[in-house]
Amino acid sequence: MGLRPAKCYKKHKRAYTRVSIRKPRRSYVKGVPVSKIHRFEMGDKKKDFPVTMYLVAKQAVNIRSNAMEAARISMTKAMEKLGADAYFIKVLPFPHHVMRENPLATGAGADRFQTGMRLSFGKPIGTAARIRVNQKLIMIRVGKSNVPAAKRALKIAASKLPTTSTVVSQ
Repeated sequence: MGLRPAKCYKKHKRAYTRVSIRKPRRSYVKGVPVSKIHRFEMGDKKKDFPVTMYLVAKQAVNIRSNAMEAARISMTKAMEKLGADAYFIKVLPFPHHVMRENPLATGAGADRFQTGMRLSFGKPIGTAARIRVNQKLIMIRVGKSNVPAAKRALKIAASKLPTTSTVVSQ
């Protein structure tokens, strides 16, 4: 089975987390899959660029790690044409929030091994970053001549994320 749609996880409500007083090891979610995003910084880290731009979220939302990775890849591809030393990109939020799923069986004979809502804590299926209103998502630093390319790259990245966002420059 593939990924469930983003609408299942993008609501910004705090998920129920089991707390066990007698056996503390039961309080931890076991088997959390590795985050899809591994690199958070791309480009030339050491160079001093005069223009800094941010992609800022306009809604409180959860962003899955695979959506963050898609935004990072698309931005890097858009900026690669300028050269690896012409920009610096940093993805700011980290996906700590564990998403869980209580899978429901379908098909013939599903009722024999289906538990319904009994023991429905769910198995971890991925991670997400919890985003607040007006939180900075992605930072890009470029030279003055590359500002239009940076704006275009941020807009491409914004289309990969499940929230409306704006480009802010400093």
